[in-house]
Amino acid sequence: MKGLLLSALLFGIATFAIAQPQGNGGFQMPQNNATFKDVNYANDNLEAHRLDIYLPQTQQEKYKVIVAIYGSAWFSNNMKLMTFMSIGKPLVDAGFAVVCINHRSSGDAKFPAQIHDVKAALRFIRANADKYKLDTSFVGITGYSSGGHLSSLAGVTNGMKERTVGATTVDLEGSVGGNLAWSSRVDAVVDWFGPVDMAHMENCETVKDERSPEAALIGGAPADNPDLVALISPITYVNEKCPRFLVVHGDADNVVPNCQSINFSEALRKAGCLETFISVPDGQHGPVTFNEQTFKQMTDFFKKESEK
Repeated sequence: MKGLLLSALLFGIATFAIAQPQGNGGFQMPQNNATFKDVNYANDNLEAHRLDIYLPQTQQEKYKVIVAIYGSAWFSNNMKLMTFMSIGKPLVDAGFAVVCINHRSSGDAKFPAQIHDVKAALRFIRANADKYKLDTSFVGITGYSSGGHLSSLAGVTNGMKERTVGATTVDLEGSVGGNLAWSSRVDAVVDWFGPVDMAHMENCETVKDERSPEAALIGGAPADNPDLVALISPITYVNEKCPRFLVVHGDADNVVPNCQSINFSEALRKAGCLETFISVPDGQHGPVTFNEQTFKQMTDFFKKESEK
């Protein structure tokens, strides 16, 4: 578990380092230049319930919205700045308002707390759209790694209040932050190498063990909790009413197997919800997979969907 956490943190530092110029002082944390910083979306004092809103430099009355979520193997509750420095900036440059959110970690609370937080943020955005110059006629969502998981889960559960598998029922919406009269649906999803089928995370064949991040997420060994493993997996929920998806994954990813996105994309394709699956040659878990071309494919996809 500690090794996986270290890997997640090192990936985050590497992401910052790519985006941040190096001077004589070496690596420096970038400044948070969000238009609106540390807005609490749950009406509490938790750092995990803060978001940043970045508006483009263009002078418009309001902007269509993309929510962006960091990857941390669900171990972190405060990496929203990293989200902007990786996948958020290309979206702002493309003219979208980008909302980078924190969420509770698996150490803070077990699933479904994380998807409750995501949906709370989505409801907050709609409830406060005028205040923050947001055009919620289109709300897309994207994330990488565990953020790709949460983004995908938000998309495939549009309109679902709860779901039962076997003897286990999960509340998918929650009531975090209130604003329950507002919708938590999303209109399009870009999934960057998210773990989406927890039953096949080990060599694309079976579950990982009790030391895995998904074990921490559910609070038990995946092998002992097959119903809950299905319920945390976005692939379980794919149906013909899902929003449109773009899926991006490196074929050399040694953290989340490339087969996760292959199988997920095939399920989405069968449901009529897949735009494109991009398998990046030699792409790793971030490096190489994040590149100018894939960022452009993301922004082009969201532009196309937002103009429908």
